[in-house]
Amino acid sequence: MEKKLRIRLEVIDSSEALNNINLPGYKLHELKGDRQGTWSIKVSKNWRVTFRFEEGAAYDINLEDYH
Repeated sequence: MEKKLRIRLEVIDSSEALNNINLPGYKLHELKGDRQGTWSIKVSKNWRVTFRFEEGAAYDINLEDYH
């Protein structure tokens, strides 16, 4: 999982638009409810990287098992 996480963090860090993060297997989607405005990509099994994306940059980046 460490290698996948590192790659995904590099993609997020180098992206200036959400389209650049919407890669096959990443399953990019916006969370709902009280987490609206937070985006998620898959790392492995239940693990996801969640983040907010504003003005071409990612903020509040976390590794979560929220399932």
